[in-house]
Amino acid sequence: MPIEVNGKSYETDEEGYLANLNDWNPDLATAMAAADGTTLDENHWEVINFLREYYEEYQIAPAVRVLTKAIGKKLGPDKGNSKYLYELFPYGPAKQACKYAGLPKPTGCV
Repeated sequence: MPIEVNGKSYETDEEGYLANLNDWNPDLATAMAAADGTTLDENHWEVINFLREYYEEYQIAPAVRVLTKAIGKKLGPDKGNSKYLYELFPYGPAKQACKYAGLPKPTGCV
């Protein structure tokens, strides 16, 4: 089902993940988050941008355990832990953050 942002329609799969990863833009991420009742702040964007860089390098959306470890390495232990990530993305850090980042659903996520 498509999502409308700024007068443009973007195709998504049945779970709301973008059908075309190249369609992603920050306004789309903001709209997806708003639909979930979330307002993205600088901490959300830090994780979203990290995920986009990770995907560009490895061509895979990381599962939550890998995400937590990788963020801890890059951003420090205060941000590389499940508690912090679940506070930002309560529906699941890997699933929800990857969705907002325009990435496919992480492998291993139900």
